[in-house]
Amino acid sequence: MTGHKRILLASPRGYCAGVDRAVIAVEKALEQYGAPVYVRKEIVHNKHVVSTLQQRGAIFVDEVDEVPEGSHLVFSAHGVSPAVVAAAGARNLLTIDATCPLVTKVHREATRFARDEYHILFIGHEGHEEVEGTMGEAPDNMTLVNSPDAVAFVEVPADRKLVWLSQTTLSVDETMETVRRLRERFPELQDPPSDDICYATQNRQVAIKKVAQDAELVIVVGSANSSNSVRLVEVALENGARAAYRVDYASEVRDEWFDGITTVGVTSGASVPEELVTELLAQLTERGYAGITEVKTAEEDLIFSLPKELRPTRK
Repeated sequence: MTGHKRILLASPRGYCAGVDRAVIAVEKALEQYGAPVYVRKEIVHNKHVVSTLQQRGAIFVDEVDEVPEGSHLVFSAHGVSPAVVAAAGARNLLTIDATCPLVTKVHREATRFARDEYHILFIGHEGHEEVEGTMGEAPDNMTLVNSPDAVAFVEVPADRKLVWLSQTTLSVDETMETVRRLRERFPELQDPPSDDICYATQNRQVAIKKVAQDAELVIVVGSANSSNSVRLVEVALENGARAAYRVDYASEVRDEWFDGITTVGVTSGASVPEELVTELLAQLTERGYAGITEVKTAEEDLIFSLPKELRPTRK
């Protein structure tokens, strides 16, 4: 019976270039300046990463006013609004900007379109740090669109040029459906110069789509507040998986998930270290899922340079 139990391992999975850069930024700041180093919000949305950095001396805070004056403060990968940058300056904090460069690109687009007197329809999830940071660039010129169904309730100023932008970690398919509905209501809606959804989010969704066609069960390693991890569960279910679950750790996997299951698909969100996937694979092997086939849909070789404050000084 166990002979044909198998695992389909999605690739790409796990850390993207922006997450890698942000985590290394905190590690380097601790090395360079010593503990404590403060971080506004979670550096990336992953429980394991945050707890590991806490053990090394990082202190995570919700707001800038919790940081002692003159301390080192890292801005998370999700980015911050100009108001947060100003508040940090007012407290004489030594800031290190670990915002993902792809998020920074969307911030710049928002600023430019607002300057050119566009009204921006921003597709994203209310309350997410990335959304708060980006909308803070031009709050008077932006309307948040939370989902395709929210399009019916969108109101825009009269006689303004319209353009859409999006959070980088959304479902590609759902975002395009939102844009389609927006364009039905606002035919003059313009596209941004390039798609805002990040390469890593797209690549992980494409890989799990392929896996889900052949896997009855998909397990996504990732945290509950990780937008891209949650989307991977949804994409798996929309593309053929009979069941899909998200776990932070292999220990959260439940016996009843495996009744009648011969093929398990595995992937991980863009803020998940590979060691957590390795632990899950080991547990699945113990359950008799012996053969691991990697399903690769793209190669990723992008690397972002560290924040300027942490780069070695040239002699």
